[in-house]
Amino acid sequence: MLAILAAIVFGFALLIDLLDTNFGAPDLFNVHTLLMLGLLLLSLYLAGVGSGPRGGGGGGGGGRGRWYRGRRPGRG
Repeated sequence: MLAILAAIVFGFALLIDLLDTNFGAPDLFNVHTLLMLGLLLLSLYLAGVGSGPRGGGGGGGGGRGRWYRGRRPGRG
């Protein structure tokens, strides 16, 4: 989710830069501020904050793989 937000912020910053607008508040809301916000969101995503993809496989998440307790099913 944070990566999607970062992509939206980066896209909005690109539009602001291409259209060369300042929205009446050049010091508060400019391209550099949005780039820093996008980098913050991207670094939080890469650090594992938020609901990003879980590691491991098997649909259980958490990297457990296929572990069974007790006897394995289908083995005589």
